Amino acid sequence: MNAVPTPLAAASTSGADLLLWVAIPYICLAVFVVGHVWRYRQDQFGWTSRTSQLLEHRWLRWGSPLFHLGAFMVIGGHAVGLAVPASWTEAAGISEHAYHTTAVWAGSVAGVAMVAGLGMLCARRLLTRRIRLGTDRSDKLLFPLLSATVLLGITATAAHNVFGGYDYRSTVSVWFRGLFTLQPQPEAIAGAPLLFQLHALTACLLFAAWPFTRLVHVWSAPIGYLARPYLVYRRRATPAAATPAAAPTAGGRPRSASGSRRAA
Repeated sequence: MNAVPTPLAAASTSGADLLLWVAIPYICLAVFVVGHVWRYRQDQFGWTSRTSQLLEHRWLRWGSPLFHLGAFMVIGGHAVGLAVPASWTEAAGISEHAYHTTAVWAGSVAGVAMVAGLGMLCARRLLTRRIRLGTDRSDKLLFPLLSATVLLGITATAAHNVFGGYDYRSTVSVWFRGLFTLQPQPEAIAGAPLLFQLHALTACLLFAAWPFTRLVHVWSAPIGYLARPYLVYRRRATPAAATPAAAPTAGGRPRSASGSRRAA
């Protein structure tokens, strides 16, 4: 009696698929972890976002909140969509239609906010000469890579989820979870649309570049400020001896410190 081959056993995995969807992700994750350890040990004083608020604040006032708020929403959506299986959300009483509708609308709002904020931040860096001259090599790598990752994700969502109805939770999510359970399934993403594949590759490269850019400030959120006691500032009293004496005028009459004449 011949055994019936399973879909995974029947699926052939090429060397290119193993390189793209197994080797490169694991290399990027290793660089992500080891790079953070190295950066913390060697460059603690550079562990900062290197704010340029003093050089320009009008664009930053709108661009930074939009980008960060959109990024938090996008990260939360990715955590649910990639790390949580569809069977878990259905067991929690969330149907696939309800999940898809919520993900599309919430993801669209988050994506628009993130793209708008990132566009403002990139524009101020390119158009403001003082900021442009202060841009170092890590920023020249980070901003194009971050922009490519965000734009590819937005385009893939719009083309295949909003209008196409593609279920990435049965392909891309399976590949993503397999990496962390040490059971990689490159065939799960090998058949995904090209935009999702490019988005996944640029995201891997972004994680590899993360420790060497300003993105490390994500791990230095000032949570301690929430429990820190208040700082009380008191105005120092001016000693009487420090009060300026009245200066005489040309006519011999003294003038008070405020500059007004005293009554004769």
